Amino acid sequence: MRGTLYIVAAPSGAGKSSIVNAVLARDSNIRLSISFTSRAPRPGERHAEHYNFVSADEFEAMVAAGDFFEHARVHGDWKGTARQSVEPHLAQGRDVLLEIDWQGARQVRAMIPDAVSVFILPPSRAALEERMRKRGQDSEAVIAQRLAAAREEMSHYGEFDYVIVNEVFETAVDEMCSIFTASRLRKDAQVARQAQHAGGRKLLHAVVPVRQARDVLVFHRAQQLLALGAFLKAVDGIDVVEQERQVENLQLLGVLLELRQRRGEQ
Repeated sequence: MRGTLYIVAAPSGAGKSSIVNAVLARDSNIRLSISFTSRAPRPGERHAEHYNFVSADEFEAMVAAGDFFEHARVHGDWKGTARQSVEPHLAQGRDVLLEIDWQGARQVRAMIPDAVSVFILPPSRAALEERMRKRGQDSEAVIAQRLAAAREEMSHYGEFDYVIVNEVFETAVDEMCSIFTASRLRKDAQVARQAQHAGGRKLLHAVVPVRQARDVLVFHRAQQLLALGAFLKAVDGIDVVEQERQVENLQLLGVLLELRQRRGEQ
């Protein structure tokens, strides 16, 4: 059975790395792919643990050699995922998590359409700026650059399967773990897993977990839409047309009605 590829993206300062590290500490079945970057290490960062740090010339040579699964220039520096850190592990049935930006995520989805993608948003622009300053890793010029880029980055949330608003850290970690758990309980994944380990016997015992997983997704989707509506209302400068707001409202209504109907069937 082929492994699942998870994509996690966020604007700088949204808490992506902290959430990912907390999830990996809970879930030993996911392997984090260590990205390559041409930027200099920040204080406390270590080579091959946080990033594989290489020069711009080395990175561009790897691009020319076709060594990257995805790559993009982010905030003036190159970032990318090496092929050997993804494809062999997926082929061996291991789940892989990519912690990348929206540009890389778009490239990955084009190659692997069934990848599960998650976008993390901050609760507000003010909170985003506060987090950037608190971590004390960037100069004022870099902070200003990242804040300016954050507006564009956040506008791509609609390209992802799931959206998490990182207002309460523990809640955000729980929500991401729920996404990974529910993904593994999808019908196709369960059928393939049982066929591999049990000679294709019928999945009568898996009906309840699959149904519960769907309810988890429905419930979290409703929560995400409510939080996302509040976020878009609170954040100034994000270009979201009224028509899209109406679509989100209709989606939320449909989700809530579906959840009510399923609860009534039990």
